[in-house]
Amino acid sequence: MRLLRCSSIHAFPARNSVSARRRLRAERGGASRPCYALAMIRITASISIGEGELEEHFIRASGPGGQNVNKLASAVELRFDVRRSKSLPEDVRARLERLAGRRLTRDGVLVISAERHRTQARNREDARERLADLIRRAAVAPVPRRPTKPGAGARERRLQSKKHRAAIKGLRQKEPALD
Repeated sequence: MRLLRCSSIHAFPARNSVSARRRLRAERGGASRPCYALAMIRITASISIGEGELEEHFIRASGPGGQNVNKLASAVELRFDVRRSKSLPEDVRARLERLAGRRLTRDGVLVISAERHRTQARNREDARERLADLIRRAAVAPVPRRPTKPGAGARERRLQSKKHRAAIKGLRQKEPALD
């Protein structure tokens, strides 16, 4: 997870003594660790998703990995709640739900499984990239179809084709018996 430091106030002074650390901790209100902000994942110029909206589970993967495949949880199951996300505009959300297909649960959670690579980090990166790609595809609004009429030449060719087929089928008829 990429973490961003809130500010430089949390950096310890050059003199790294215990008393200096205690003094700094007291100034911060007793916090023992610096605060971090979660990074944003940039999808398009107008859409960014906070890492807090993603939920990752690491599971054992099938496929390459040798003996490690039985010991390590290198596959990633990435979950993103499409319906409750505040980062997505309504039109993008609707298109994303349609694009996701069976990867979307009844509750509106998009589940992406990644186990192509041997390492957890590369699978995690792959799952995030696939999520970003899916959202990018959903962000592109479809071009509305302009209804058009067939031209005069096309109508004429269609009628000629119909006449030709009718003539061929007419030749298949048995000749009427003359009584």
